[in-house]
Amino acid sequence: MGVFALLGLLLGVGQSNAQQTDHAQLWQAYAAKFISADGRVVDPLVGGWTTSEGQSYALFFALVNNDRARFVKLLAWTESNLAGGDLGAHLPAWSWGKGKDGRWGVLDPNSASDSDLWIAYDLIEAGRLWDDAKYAKLGRRLAETIAQRETANIPGLGQMLLPGPTELFHHSDSWTLNPSYIPLFLLNRLTVVSPAGPWANIAATLPPLLERSSRRGFAMDWVCYVPTDGFSPCQTSGQPPPPTGSYDAIRVYLWAGMLADGNPAKARLLKALPGMNTYMQHSAAPPEKISADGTVQPQNGPVGFSAALLPYLEGYSNRAAVAQQLVRLKSQLDEKSHLYGSSPTYYDQNLILFGSGWIEKRFEFGIRGELLVRWSR
Repeated sequence: MGVFALLGLLLGVGQSNAQQTDHAQLWQAYAAKFISADGRVVDPLVGGWTTSEGQSYALFFALVNNDRARFVKLLAWTESNLAGGDLGAHLPAWSWGKGKDGRWGVLDPNSASDSDLWIAYDLIEAGRLWDDAKYAKLGRRLAETIAQRETANIPGLGQMLLPGPTELFHHSDSWTLNPSYIPLFLLNRLTVVSPAGPWANIAATLPPLLERSSRRGFAMDWVCYVPTDGFSPCQTSGQPPPPTGSYDAIRVYLWAGMLADGNPAKARLLKALPGMNTYMQHSAAPPEKISADGTVQPQNGPVGFSAALLPYLEGYSNRAAVAQQLVRLKSQLDEKSHLYGSSPTYYDQNLILFGSGWIEKRFEFGIRGELLVRWSR
């Protein structure tokens, strides 16, 4: 079978009643494995802890799947345990789990702006799609708090979303940024619903950020910016491994690929990130790591990386690579658990929920960032 014929067959999986390996079934399997009865997303690989990221993604997929009962539980747990009972006034703590004293609670009270942004978006779109004004109001309040505490006007660059509280990511003349924290479609939507906020300016700054910080067309996990020197790949604290493009950066390709084709920034973002598309023209799997100088390291990335690249590769019309990654995904599906990988991980399943949901058209993002879901059509 030719590769393009194979692509057509595989893309039909989500529409076939005989092969239930689609996004909706994966969501139910994910919820059964990783979400507690009270609405907490649990990562077993990290001592059963919970992050605001996990809560934000689960809220999104609950909305995509019209799973309102689970959305309510996820939101209630998030607000009560991560945001002091008021998401509008308090940015959620980014990590929660079992402390050294054996007690369960907030481990680090600092916020993570990408999760905050996703939660605000989830609430705003839940308000619209479920016709519930209280969700939209809470989402707008959260967006205002993000704007106050996690954005800055950076000299020589422009308005930008910082990874968290300003004081943690601005030191003297240096700024630490994470390109994967800034999905453009989220900014587009907030620009519409909160036009007085900084969202349009941040959206305008994102393309030059990627153009100037990528290495040989590959996105980096973390980048440091000094106005007089420009960008350099970096890490955030201590003495970690060398800077790379890896588990954070894989989302940069995902977010760029999921932009609406009519979004004028999409072509510019893809043009800033050609390295991965070129590599995937002759590789069976994405790399796990890109070195700080833009050199591909030999180890293959996990199965979630393949899913994350599907929208990006579609953006390049690289259908042979799309088909190859769909084959890799199918080969790692556990038919009993309906999860992916020999030992299914939380992060892989999230990337697959994004990539498979988009490729099946369970959801899309409109030209203004609005969420388009199959169940509402």
